[in-house]
Amino acid sequence: MAENDQNTQEQQAPQFAIQRVYLKDASFEAPNSPKVFTKQWQPEINLDMNTATTTLDNGVFEVVLTLTVTAKNDSDTAFLVEVQQAGIFTVTGLADAELHHTLGAFCPSILFPYAREAIDNMVNKGSFPALMLSPVNFDALYAQQMQQQAQATAEEAPQH
Repeated sequence: MAENDQNTQEQQAPQFAIQRVYLKDASFEAPNSPKVFTKQWQPEINLDMNTATTTLDNGVFEVVLTLTVTAKNDSDTAFLVEVQQAGIFTVTGLADAELHHTLGAFCPSILFPYAREAIDNMVNKGSFPALMLSPVNFDALYAQQMQQQAQATAEEAPQH
């Protein structure tokens, strides 16, 4: 009997594993070159982020972090770089809220350094100065997103 209880506890214990981290898609454009290289470099950098999760199997998920960086210099687009950094993760034994948080915040935190490096490499190969994106607090972004969803749900609920 004790052995069966132990097996049940082991099956219910949360498990997390990274199966693979890979670059799913990448693009780089410098639409105003070579003109952009003749101007003083004072860029305005804009970063857009998005995540998407796909269930691959029971407890196996693909998480894709998409980063899009646009650099404008003197109102001209100097470069546009987009990276889709992906990972395959095994996540089991978590309640729905914990699973959602893991896939929405923890996994993107793992993927971000890889995406940041890929962006920096492409920017350098485009002959632009190094671009090391600042770290991102995905837990705070996730909490903010959950709060916005809760507010939207509350606003949509019928008032009595």
